[in-house]
Parts: sequence; C-alpha cells; structure tokens
Amino acid sequence: MRRSALILPALLTVALGAYLWPQRPTPQVTQTPAPTVPTTLPNALPEDVRARFQAARPATVRVDSVNPMTRTGGLGTGFFVGPGEVLTAYHVVSAGQLFAVTTLGGRSQAARVVGFDEAADVALLRTEGQPTGSQTSAAAPVLTLAGQPPAIGTPVLAIGNSRGSFLQPRVGKLLRLGARAASSDFPQGTLEMNAPLAQGDSGGPVLNEAGQVIGVVSYVRVDGAGQTRASYAVPVPAGGDLITALRAGEKRASPLSTLIGLSFDQMHSGRTDPPGAVVLRVTPGSAADRAGLQGCRADAQGQLTGLGDIILSVGGVRTPDAGSALEQLKGSAPGERLEVTFLRGGETLNATLELRDRPRAESETGCRRE
Repeated sequence: MRRSALILPALLTVALGAYLWPQRPTPQVTQTPAPTVPTTLPNALPEDVRARFQAARPATVRVDSVNPMTRTGGLGTGFFVGPGEVLTAYHVVSAGQLFAVTTLGGRSQAARVVGFDEAADVALLRTEGQPTGSQTSAAAPVLTLAGQPPAIGTPVLAIGNSRGSFLQPRVGKLLRLGARAASSDFPQGTLEMNAPLAQGDSGGPVLNEAGQVIGVVSYVRVDGAGQTRASYAVPVPAGGDLITALRAGEKRASPLSTLIGLSFDQMHSGRTDPPGAVVLRVTPGSAADRAGLQGCRADAQGQLTGLGDIILSVGGVRTPDAGSALEQLKGSAPGERLEVTFLRGGETLNATLELRDRPRAESETGCRRE
C-alpha cells in the first residue's frame, strides 16, 4: 500500500508481498465520478458482523488521488478518525497531488495531506472546501481507535474498495502480532490476518469485535498464482505517538527517500535478464537524481512503455532484486558515496550516489512520459 506505482497495470508481487496499490481508473486529471452504492452485500455475513459493518461503513471513504504532471490517478480507502480527519495508507497518497474523499452517501470533498509516516505507511488527510454530491449536509461519523492491543485469533473486519466494489466488507482472523515483512521497504511490526484483501483496500480500517479500529490496511502476501495468502495492517492504537505526530502535521520520510531518492518496481524487479532491482521513480534533487538514474517511462496517457534502470549491484554487492538493493541502501548515511552498477538499454553503466541530507521534495518524478 505505500508505493506510488499507479501506472503499473499489474500490481501483485509473486510469492513475496505487495502493497495494495490504489486501484487505477482510466488516467485523467478530472475527478472520478461518484460511485453507485450497491444495495446488496457480496457475501453472507453473520448478524453481528453485519451490524458492525453497517455501523462502521458510513465512517469509511473512498480516497481518490490524481497527479496532474503524470496524468495518472488511483483510488484507495480511508476512514474518519475526527471531524474532517481521514486516516489512510501513505502509499495511497504518496504519488498524488490532488485528493478527494467520497463517503457512503456519495458526498465528495477535496482533501490535503497534513501528515505522514512513510516507514509506517500511514497518512492523515484533512478535508477542505465545500462537499459535493447527493448528501452534503450531514457530517460523516468517526471511528474509534482501540486502546488495547488485539489478541491472536480475534475475528477482524476490514472495509475497502477492491475488485471494483465500493466500501465492502472483508472478514478474517488475526493470525500474528508484530509481523516482520520480507522486504525492507514494507512496514514492520504489523498485524497479520487471513482476510482476503486486494488492491483498492489500501488504507481501509481493520475492526475488532467491538467495532474499534486496530489497524490500517497496508499490504498482502501472495502465492505464485497471485492469490492472497495473508494480509497486513499497521497498528494504530489510541493515544499512540503515531497518531499524535500525524495530527501535529509531522511528515516523516524514510532515509531511502530523503537521502537516496529511489523507489523500486516490485513487480518487475528480479525478473529481468540479468536479474536486478528495477527503478520505478526518482526523487528530484536526490542522490539518485544527481547521479542520472532514471525511472520507468510512460506515454501521455500514463501507460507504462519502458522499465527504469536496472540496478545490478550497490557498493560491489550483487542486487538481484529490489529487496537485496534495499538491504544495501537502507544503512546509508549523509556524506557517504555509493557506487552503483546498472543496466540501461542493454548497456552496463556505473554511477556514484553522493548522499546529502536534505528535506523531502513536495512532489516526486514518476514514470517519464514519452
């Protein structure tokens, strides 16, 4: 859920894990039309689960994200945690510049990012301006964050926008606490569940039996056939430092973003010949940008037309996939120089990353347009 590869048509990484990238509508700068609210549920729900879902659903929203520069857009999920405050996954909004949230009744409102924690994959939006849509007068309800950590085996209910649906339920059980991700760019210490989540569910709430939020949906682990084997959510306890920091407007970027400026294409990394870490995007002004590294390419409609540079080694250590490249990069510090070998257009090239401490850019380059 955290990455901004909104132009990639295929979004699940086989046998490892994948952020639940926002489900991508046809790329355009205009806002996606308000959805039609289904009158029936996609699956049979026990009466207590149905009651929980119906109580929480009005506080859950669809989050639309648009980047006018790349003419790409996507949608994820979020939920109100206070008046005008929408909690979602960071990767849902990381590539966007314009945002809107749509409630169950079709009420749509512009929003802006007020705080985020990239490593934790959470972000806080604040609605602004006048809402539009079929219901514009009633304020949306809010969800309560749980004050106590959940127990393993707890039944969980997630609400999301995957598979072309609008604010629908996903049920399962909590399998593990403090799960460690297999890839270093995914959030660590998450809640592991067996709820069948998919792209578009990113940022949605995970509820306990009391209807309280215990986590924010982040990523999934899939098998070779692309089927979800486990789902993961970032814990958000009430009164925790994370929520307090977001409300205070803190924007915590990871060292990989602020110093190095590389994001990797998890779908294609490790599958090239020779295998390497495929660069998805490069942060302007970063070490990677100064070294001349390039991300993926796209046409004027935002469709992928070419892969970015394929990093084969960092500091002389082979990096056959994105995970190995991240392992070599994540311990870097300001002042260091990293030698990188990469493949571009069949030619093997070398570059030096000179790391300087600097603020994160307000926007990042996505795939280059043809």
